[in-house]
Formats: sequence, C-alpha cells, structure tokens
Amino acid sequence: MDLSNREDVKMIVEGCIKGDRNSQHLLYKATYGKMLGTCMRYASNIDEAKDFLHDGFIKVFEKIKYFKHTGSFEGWIRRIIINNTIDCLRKKNKMQFNSEADYSIVNLTDDSEDSLEKLNQTNLCAARIIEMIQELSPAYKTVFNLYVIEEYSHKEIAEMLGISIGTSKSNLAKAKMKLKNLYINKYGELE
Repeated sequence: MDLSNREDVKMIVEGCIKGDRNSQHLLYKATYGKMLGTCMRYASNIDEAKDFLHDGFIKVFEKIKYFKHTGSFEGWIRRIIINNTIDCLRKKNKMQFNSEADYSIVNLTDDSEDSLEKLNQTNLCAARIIEMIQELSPAYKTVFNLYVIEEYSHKEIAEMLGISIGTSKSNLAKAKMKLKNLYINKYGELE
C-alpha cells in the first residue's frame, strides 16, 4: 500500500470508516514504524512509546471519518499520534514547563549558538542523537521535538501544550543547552 497514492488512501480510509479489520491492519502496518519512531522521541522507553502508539492508533481509527483527503494522510496521522502522546504525558503529569521568566537567564549567546551549529554539522550517528534527546526532561524533549523535528512554530507549540510562547522558547533554549552539555560530557568538546 502506498500512502502517497490518493486511491490507496481513499480505499483504506473508506474501509476503516466501515470498521474493516483488514483495512485497519493495512494502515497500522504501513505506518507503524514511522509512528513508533515519532512516539520514541517523546517517550522514556520503548514500552512507553508503544503505549502512546497504541492509544494514538485508537484515536486515528475513531477520527478517520473526519479526514478530508487534502494534504498528507501520513501527516494527518502523525499529528493525531503526537497530540495523543502529549495528552498522555500531561495525564501522567510528566511535563513540568518552566515559566518564561526564566528565559532571559538561559538565552543562548551567539557563541553557544555557533557551537550548536557545529554540533549539527558534526557527523553524529542517529543513535547518539536519539540517546541524548532521551535524556532530556519530558518538557524539554517535547518542545525540542515539536520545534526542531516536527517543525512547529513556538505559537503552535504554545497552543498545543497550553503554555506561553516565551515558555516554549525558554524550554527550547534549555533543551539545546542540555544537549550541548550532554554531547560535551559524552564525546568531548565541539569542534
């Protein structure tokens, strides 16, 4: 099944709306790997990521009748999975966001921003990056993933998480600083 093919998507969506288990299985199988990777960026471990994914797919199947067949179907699924994951983290009360008042204290200097650019340019394997991201607090990890990986704006993040734009910026700055320090502690100075 090709999720970029509109006819395949239409067939799967119609089947899922009717409750067809085969269609649901095909959709699950086609998106499982990518969506598990998405959940892993927010979870503390693989079991938690699988829980987020399972709950997220339940929401996808509940809401599939609202898919408008405009834009990316996979993107639509990812958004539901991410929103569900954030809801699960909130329910577990794992996300403690720092207020925007802290932002000025940790605002990255031009020098540290250059260091982060060097970090981006360094040829790190994906496993190292994921390992370091997993060490962030749930709040920092969530904002970092939404901004850097999912490419949401601070305004969108603030709305999704029920925080201020300043708090989103503060948590991103702190996440970047923490990642920089983790990298230096584990692998040595940035070039």
